[in-house]
Amino acid sequence: MQATLTINSRGVITLPAKLRKMMGFKLDDQLIAETTAQGLLLRPAVTLPLEIYSAARVQEFDDEEKRLAAVMRKR
Repeated sequence: MQATLTINSRGVITLPAKLRKMMGFKLDDQLIAETTAQGLLLRPAVTLPLEIYSAARVQEFDDEEKRLAAVMRKR
């Protein structure tokens, strides 16, 4: 399928609804734009949530590691 896209004054490109539906894109999906010898390639991006641990959470991990080490020494 071919589609004509327009870039607005803010640099935003809108994908036509028919193309989004065909590709299965949903609201807030992310795409990777890559330049190729043929032009611009858009492909789905895989994003994974990232957890940033607080000092308290790191302390919980450390405490559990110490508890586990004590249990393992007893075995």
